[in-house]
Amino acid sequence: MSRLPRLLAALTTVAVAAVLAVGAALGVVALLEATPDQPNTPLITYGHAGAER
Repeated sequence: MSRLPRLLAALTTVAVAAVLAVGAALGVVALLEATPDQPNTPLITYGHAGAER
């Protein structure tokens, strides 16, 4: 009985899991570093001190 196919399957599974874990970690880091677009428009505006009403 050869154990090589089982060992190869186990090593392949570990390698694929490691690649997926690294990819997920890099994806999370990329999402956390992304800055959302924030428009520079004030929600409240006030009139100037000397302006007529």
